[in-house]
Amino acid sequence: MREACLWWRRLALALAAAVALPAHAIPTFTEVRQDFKPSDTLVLSQEGEIVQRLRTDATVRRGQWVPLADVSPALRAALVLSEDKRFYEHSGVDWRAASAAAWGNLWNQRTRGASTITMQLAGLLDGDWRQGPGGRSVVQKLGQTVAAQVLDRRWRKDQVLEAYLNLVPFRSELVGIDALSRTLFGKAPHGLDDREAALAAALVRAPNARPALVSQRACGVLRDLQQRPGQAAVRVDCDALDLFVTAALQRRAFDASEGIAPHFARYLLRQQQAAGDKPAAVPERVASTLRAPLQRFAVQTLAQHLRELQGRNVEDGAVLVLDNATGAVLAWVGSSGQLSQAGEVDGVQALRQPGSTLKPFLYAQAIAERRLTAASLVDDSPAHIATAGGLYIPQNYDRQFKGWVSARTALAASLNVPAVRTLVMVTPDAFHRQLGALGLPLRESGDYFGYSLALGSPEVPLLHLTNAFRTLANGGSRGSVRAWPAQPGAAPVRAIDAGAAFIVGDILSDGNARSRTFGTDSVLATRFWSAVKTGTSKDMRDNWAVGWSERYTVGVWVGNASGAAMHDVSGTSGAAPIWAAVMGFLHAREPSRAPTAPKGLVHQPVRFGALPQTAGVPTPLEAAREEWFVPGTQQALFAIDSAAGDDAVASRPGAKPRKAGPVPMQDAASDTPLARITAPAPGTIIALDPDIPPERQRLRFVASGGRDLRWRIDGRERARGAVWAWLPWPGRHQLELVDAQGKVHDTLQFEVRGAGVRAAQR
Repeated sequence: MREACLWWRRLALALAAAVALPAHAIPTFTEVRQDFKPSDTLVLSQEGEIVQRLRTDATVRRGQWVPLADVSPALRAALVLSEDKRFYEHSGVDWRAASAAAWGNLWNQRTRGASTITMQLAGLLDGDWRQGPGGRSVVQKLGQTVAAQVLDRRWRKDQVLEAYLNLVPFRSELVGIDALSRTLFGKAPHGLDDREAALAAALVRAPNARPALVSQRACGVLRDLQQRPGQAAVRVDCDALDLFVTAALQRRAFDASEGIAPHFARYLLRQQQAAGDKPAAVPERVASTLRAPLQRFAVQTLAQHLRELQGRNVEDGAVLVLDNATGAVLAWVGSSGQLSQAGEVDGVQALRQPGSTLKPFLYAQAIAERRLTAASLVDDSPAHIATAGGLYIPQNYDRQFKGWVSARTALAASLNVPAVRTLVMVTPDAFHRQLGALGLPLRESGDYFGYSLALGSPEVPLLHLTNAFRTLANGGSRGSVRAWPAQPGAAPVRAIDAGAAFIVGDILSDGNARSRTFGTDSVLATRFWSAVKTGTSKDMRDNWAVGWSERYTVGVWVGNASGAAMHDVSGTSGAAPIWAAVMGFLHAREPSRAPTAPKGLVHQPVRFGALPQTAGVPTPLEAAREEWFVPGTQQALFAIDSAAGDDAVASRPGAKPRKAGPVPMQDAASDTPLARITAPAPGTIIALDPDIPPERQRLRFVASGGRDLRWRIDGRERARGAVWAWLPWPGRHQLELVDAQGKVHDTLQFEVRGAGVRAAQR
């Protein structure tokens, strides 16, 4: 008998030791707080302001850690009343409740459990003490009891209650009071009233119970709350509470992402993962390079301007602001938010056609290769460029040709024909390589795009395009974009000749050169130094404005994420006003000075000759001015001696490009010269320019010789005179030139491809 008692004592001691060792290993309150990981990551601006909350853990829904002082008194009281009435009196274990529970179990009576808040917290901190499907074992109950007493000795009561509120599961995936409050009630924990507190306390007991059972328990908790000392007696309406509980349990107000920079936040976390700069667990807070006031302004400006464009079938847009020196992302607006039907699509990274925004890089390459200077004369006249698919006939935005213009005017005024002529000199393959060096890798080869590459036919994201313009701002040196302060990046590389980059920037900042297309009072003109280029893509699906100041580069895209065409939205009415507003915000109190020219560039006066056939006093093609040159390309006079051919570029004085005139045909019977169609050429394939509104597109028909001429298309007389501007209609057409007697002088066939205007407008 004595040996049996000794054996039981030894067994008890061994059992106590087995549960005491892990119980004494319970972490401190500080350690628990530091190990707490929300299911969301907070992205902070440079100022330390939260600009985005983004869910990064899909397995659980945890909010932020909430200090006890930020929990409503009603909830604290409801939790203690519901789970542990003597919480502030016992030492971790409520022995009185435990005795009552044991006595009830002995006589098969239903009694409330004896598990205290401290004991429940011990189970949350150590999985060994958690209750399984079949309940806790004897060892688990002993361990939980010992751990609760250790917790009570080491932690203060307020720390126990605070940790419990942040770690306790409430319902489904919701863990912690912050997630519960924001999901079911749409508010922070400090704002919970008695009804909401009663519901929260009821969910602790049975997180996934049926709404009716939760409502019943919540009603009991609410009665206890109303009966607290100092509380006025209020009748509890359980029926009304049941309606409230049912509605609350169906609510999901806690969005997966909330803030003003959702697309940037996702980009930032992906970049950190790719860079290996992210620890095993997603950090609770991430510092970024964003400026919160600028981000808010960009978001508001984009939304406001798109509202002003209502009725023009445009609902999406994106804004990106980069710091020229560091590449830091200062603002990133990926979409128009609620105005868009595709708000999750990030317009900063989406592939879109850049239109004329590629022209600055083309002219920079031509200047660097000494094929052009800023003063070189380029012929802006109808061009017919033979390609494998037919004749490529570029047109300008306003369907007008300016004749001989300088490269400065051609780029600043965004003339299409001179750009295509420049690409003919540079070649598509060479320009394709230049775009790759600028960080604009294209999926297809230069031959694939052909001469349309000059007008922005490939697809590029706003992120890469804006950084390419930043390369121009940095004198041709390309650097990496940074999303967080310590982000690693490759060393800057030379992508464009510094002198050519400077000259292109000088051209894009020249309001006088821009006025040929945009006027002198354009929205592109700023009160400080800036350089900017607009662009419009195929069928008006994309509209751009990208430019830079002394310190910042700003890129703006406007369009539709679906790819639908906009209605009557041009470079100056779509993206440009947003660009100008953001630039104005950046420089409200900060100057922007013109850059200093690189060493070696030549700055000298130039003058221009007049057309040889000018009657009376010859008028210079352009006004005399000071011009910049790459060393070795400078000259004082730029002139032509005769009418130029289709592909002519006069960059040196004395150049004499010529175009053979038409040889008149004669009627064999009367020896009377027949009239002849001189434009377009037979077999021409005309692609309607996507940069131009359909109603403004005109195909120019020109005839020479003859009198009282008439034009017939597909057998129907449409116009009279030697020159006619026709509104194109897609299809194959036969053009006839006839006289007043109906005699056919000349005929040709041509084809129009692309979207046409309504039949009523033909």
